[in-house]
Amino acid sequence: MVRRIVQTDQAPAPVGPYNQAIVASGEMVFASGQVALDPSSGALVGDGDVAVQTQQCLDNLKAVLAAAGATMADVVKTSVFLKDMNDFGTMNGVYGTYFEEATAPARACVEVARLPKDVLVEIECIAVI
Repeated sequence: MVRRIVQTDQAPAPVGPYNQAIVASGEMVFASGQVALDPSSGALVGDGDVAVQTQQCLDNLKAVLAAAGATMADVVKTSVFLKDMNDFGTMNGVYGTYFEEATAPARACVEVARLPKDVLVEIECIAVI
């Protein structure tokens, strides 16, 4: 994959572990949104705990990416859906442990009315390999 980080002072600087844009070429992997379900049991993990749920979402994405021949380092864009934007700081702290800030993907984060299984967070991504 060819990957180039885009940064400009003509737009607001990132306020977390993401970049303004990524230019990438190669095969694209579109990973569906992942919620905090344990892959072996199918049970919800971290009931009421956005940190635990964020970690499970990202671990699930990591597994999907691995099955596609990609890693978290290949991710160029994420979308994060939060039930409550007040959980942004906690989610962002966990999210930042999965991506190096200098090369982190572009990201969108929005609050939504409801998520599957009434989870607190769902994360999807696009990777290029």
